[in-house]
Amino acid sequence: MSSDEYEEYEIEYTKVSKVITEKPSSKTITSASDDHRANIDTNNSNRRKSSITQPAGIYMLYGRDLSEYDSIPVDEILAKLSPQELEQLSNEVDPDDTLLPPSQRCKDQTTKGPTGPLNRKQLIQYLTKYAIEQEDWPENKRYEPGVKKGKIFVPKVPKPDSKDEIPIMLDLDDDSSKALNQATESDLVDLAGILGLHSMLNQDQYYASITNKSQRSGDKFESVVKSTPLKPAKIEPDNTTDPISTTEQLSKNDPSLREVNLNNIKHITRDTFKKLFEALKTNTNLETLSLCNVGLTDGPTSKLLEALKENKTLKTVNLESNFLSGLMIKNLIEALLDQQTVLEFRACNQRPSILGNRIEMDITKLVEKNDSLLRLGLNFDVPDARMRVAKHLQDNNDRIRLTRIGQGP
Repeated sequence: MSSDEYEEYEIEYTKVSKVITEKPSSKTITSASDDHRANIDTNNSNRRKSSITQPAGIYMLYGRDLSEYDSIPVDEILAKLSPQELEQLSNEVDPDDTLLPPSQRCKDQTTKGPTGPLNRKQLIQYLTKYAIEQEDWPENKRYEPGVKKGKIFVPKVPKPDSKDEIPIMLDLDDDSSKALNQATESDLVDLAGILGLHSMLNQDQYYASITNKSQRSGDKFESVVKSTPLKPAKIEPDNTTDPISTTEQLSKNDPSLREVNLNNIKHITRDTFKKLFEALKTNTNLETLSLCNVGLTDGPTSKLLEALKENKTLKTVNLESNFLSGLMIKNLIEALLDQQTVLEFRACNQRPSILGNRIEMDITKLVEKNDSLLRLGLNFDVPDARMRVAKHLQDNNDRIRLTRIGQGP
């Protein structure tokens, strides 16, 4: 029997079939008594189904009656065997039980003990020595330094098909023809960008053409895009504004103080925030308030709510990168409805980055009631809220534009 075949035994009521299955076709050879011999069946699907629902007892095996073995005391015979005989029996008998792991079906017959822990260094030395001692494979041509063997690969150059080429006739005057003949490839690249042939150029070449910038020296049509060198940015100096003195100026309603920028100033106390926001209630000159990354929380911000309801001169409020909750942001936007003088409000990048669907929809309804707000710095996860807010802000900008040109109400 070849390796492509396998044996399968089928047990029926009075006989056991031996099936030999091959790849191209399958044949069933039934060996039984002379009275139960059958012809060769090429289609044994029905026979396999019947082998699944077999009776409990096995009456015959290869034509031999097995009823005489029913009364044999197997346990007593096994108890009389010596350990050597049991070991020999276990080596010869392999229970065909797929539920057992292979380690239990096949007994380990290795008698040699372990040689000790693995020594990687010795193993590598042994393998290296073994490889050196092996004889090299025979070569038809011995290796010679500097001598190339075989043929050198030469790629085939496709011949241009004259049928695919379409001649283009250009009616140019003498000056244009002379200019094109004397133009360099860099000039032709610039001309291709002006004519809009962007498929022939890379991004840098096309951008330089439409912005009236000169091409790089040596540019060709197959030039590779190179990254633009980064321009080092200067490190911004620390904010040297004094919060305490600024609060005093606000409380005195200093007319020269139009903008307050306390960005990135750490360790501003809660009392200073409260005094600053209390001064905003009566201030009539401040237009821009910027408190980014100052560690502002909901506690002192409650005073800002009262200030926004009373202040009539603020145009820009920036509270980005702080620790405000979504409910406090909603209350701040609601406070803008009393005076409706703030044109720009920013409060993104807070500690709770997700506002939530309910808060976002509430903010959307409040923004739609505000007719003066032009810019809002918030991140919306709900598409409906994002689209409605963007549309309302655009309507506010359009209303101001129409008023400016004299077509508005």
